[in-house]
Amino acid sequence: VQLQASAGGLVQPGGSLSLSCDASGRAFSTYYMGWFRQAPGKEREFVASLSPAGGTTYYTDSVKGRFTISRDNAENRMYLQMNSLKAEDTAVYYCAAALGGWNTQSARSYTVWGQGTLVTVSS
Repeated sequence: VQLQASAGGLVQPGGSLSLSCDASGRAFSTYYMGWFRQAPGKEREFVASLSPAGGTTYYTDSVKGRFTISRDNAENRMYLQMNSLKAEDTAVYYCAAALGGWNTQSARSYTVWGQGTLVTVSS
């Protein structure tokens, strides 16, 4: 599978933005999927993940209640809906795919990565 993330953008604090990640290939529905982000000068960090059928999700504490990860296996697409955005959400966001469901909060579990997309939260 190959992944292509949608363009990010500039959004004001408190605003919303939705990212999508398109997957090529026929095995999308078998992959665990995740979103990671990397802020300037910081290491890449886990944001959210979900199981192949979308029934199990995990979020890092800082985005719980604000971000929602979802997927549409018929469309080979994953989403990250981001609400109540804060300046500290500014980062390059990456979508990723993993064949196994062990430790989906670790970047090491993911074998396929999309290109990063910049999200800037600023007034």
